[in-house]
Amino acid sequence: MAWTPQRLIDEKMKVRAYCHRSSCNHSQDLDLEKLKARLGPDAPAMADDLIPKLRCTKCGGKEVGLIYSPDPDKVSGMGRSHYAKAKGQ
Repeated sequence: MAWTPQRLIDEKMKVRAYCHRSSCNHSQDLDLEKLKARLGPDAPAMADDLIPKLRCTKCGGKEVGLIYSPDPDKVSGMGRSHYAKAKGQ
């Protein structure tokens, strides 16, 4: 089953965009709720679908890559608070 904005949200995923321009290297998480509002909940949200629509917010470049991963703040046992507890903080 392919990613859609709604499925990314439901599966507690995050999508981080990276600028590949050597002079920039900016990165940020995509706002999946805004993505859903803009494209629709069932729009294709695979890298090949999203990358042509993205620009770096820092330099405006189109050399963007995406990384899909579980959102550690939303997945049980992966969040920062869990990590801090494990370190005894």
